[in-house]
Amino acid sequence: MAGLRLGPLLRYVDWETGSRATVWVEASRPCTAEVRCADGAAGVSPTFAVQGHHYALVVVTGLTPGSTTPYEVLLDGHKVWPPEESPFPPSTITTPVLPVPEEAGPVRIAFGSCRWAAPPAHGHDPIGPDALDALATRLAADPEAVRPDVLLLLGDQVYADETSQATQRRLATRRDLDEAPGAEVADYEEYTHLYDESWRDPDVRWLLSTVPSCMIFDDHDVIDDWNTSDAWLQDMRALPWWHERIVSGLMSYWVYQHIGNLSPDALETDPLYAAVRAVPDATETLRRHAAAADADPTLTRWSYRRVFGRVRVMMVDTRAARVLDEQSRSMLRDSEAAWLRDEILDDPASYDHLLIGTSLPWLLPPLIHDGETWNASLCRGRRGERWARLGEKIRRAGDLEHWAAFPDSFRRLTELLREAGQGPDAPATVCVLSGDVHHAYIAEPQWTTPTPDGTPASRVLQLTCSPVHNSVPGYMRAGFRFGWSRPGRWLGRALARHGRTGAPPMRWRRTGGPWFGNQLMTLTLRGRKASLTLVQARARPEGAQLETVMERSLTSNG
Repeated sequence: MAGLRLGPLLRYVDWETGSRATVWVEASRPCTAEVRCADGAAGVSPTFAVQGHHYALVVVTGLTPGSTTPYEVLLDGHKVWPPEESPFPPSTITTPVLPVPEEAGPVRIAFGSCRWAAPPAHGHDPIGPDALDALATRLAADPEAVRPDVLLLLGDQVYADETSQATQRRLATRRDLDEAPGAEVADYEEYTHLYDESWRDPDVRWLLSTVPSCMIFDDHDVIDDWNTSDAWLQDMRALPWWHERIVSGLMSYWVYQHIGNLSPDALETDPLYAAVRAVPDATETLRRHAAAADADPTLTRWSYRRVFGRVRVMMVDTRAARVLDEQSRSMLRDSEAAWLRDEILDDPASYDHLLIGTSLPWLLPPLIHDGETWNASLCRGRRGERWARLGEKIRRAGDLEHWAAFPDSFRRLTELLREAGQGPDAPATVCVLSGDVHHAYIAEPQWTTPTPDGTPASRVLQLTCSPVHNSVPGYMRAGFRFGWSRPGRWLGRALARHGRTGAPPMRWRRTGGPWFGNQLMTLTLRGRKASLTLVQARARPEGAQLETVMERSLTSNG
């Protein structure tokens, strides 16, 4: 009899019809997966196989808009979820009310990144309680607690290069960890161990079964500094184990994260999804696709658009879509940048808020921004070959790979956000949501170049929230604080002069933070009003609790 190996994860809830959702599961053997809701809505799908593992993404239809309904998961007709004597409330699917736009209720979007999922040893967690665990505890304990409408996970859902002792013990049963890649994951099977460890956590498992999620990768989903430069990539491709790592990383990302991001309509027309489901064993089909995507990134788009009422969310791939040639470096290849521009500027009157999910912050502390731009100039050869070689070493040692490290891309994104925030149909807010840097802050541009219509109508913000469950050394905390200071700005300008980088297209200031801890931000969007909350997970005698450390309006009438 088939058992439930992992999941269920509630992924896509349709905000256009209010009647559809998708639920992802992994079963222990081939079977037919079924989701049955208490209100009669249902969905069924056969599993597909990848390297001995069996998955299904069940499209649930017939949901009632504006409802919350419990659901069960059955495999070959046997109920496997919720488990018997579960301490958690029933998993539910909540669909949006679909009124005329001016009557629309609030949309709540929680976001964060960087969740190292290793379980605490002997009940003690050296990096503090997990913010997702604490959110699950709050929601499970109080049926009236306000739930996010969606959880945006902005990268580093798993750490392929920083495995826990428990995972390392599992790896050691398969191969000699004294041989490369050592205690890092090596292949698809070992990636499944990471997702097991991350998503079997009972609190997180329940949370992801009842709160929809959108995901995008960052570097640790594959390896630290993934695609930081062309020289880095050539060095990695020379390693005998790298090809299997990157292919397995992209395969597992497609299975565990990417397909759940897609709407039922997109799934229906996706040729890879159809090919995977059409064969008894899709391992080679998926391997060929992943290898081709690594060799030629133009063949695959990992970015996607989601709509939540009058809120448009663009989830942007800032890892695999890069152009790495030193003389034409770009965070997004031309086709990807054109797609993003078209999606953002398409019918602006149809949304009140534009959210851009990019794992890497657009606006950094000024010293760090100038340092990365200086480094990019050195690596491009502006100060000669010797400085270029030194610049590459500094780039890798310092993880200098954010938008600032791709100066042309930074300027193009800045101008795109500026354009999106102008005109009679401009949204109330344009927010860039990011993680990666293991702390949280709010930054706001101060436009220095006049626009055709004067000051942009939208409030444009960088909202950074990280980590969900990780740490940052004390020296880095001090460095982030110094990066915003007046002496830090002065030092950054000195680096810019040495690198001959020119002035950035605008100045910006920090208007909140920095905050350090395991944390989540939540945007609450109602009409043209917006507010922001930051909560942190704190250890308490009764267990991990979320504490609110910041609440503020982002709009003058909010």
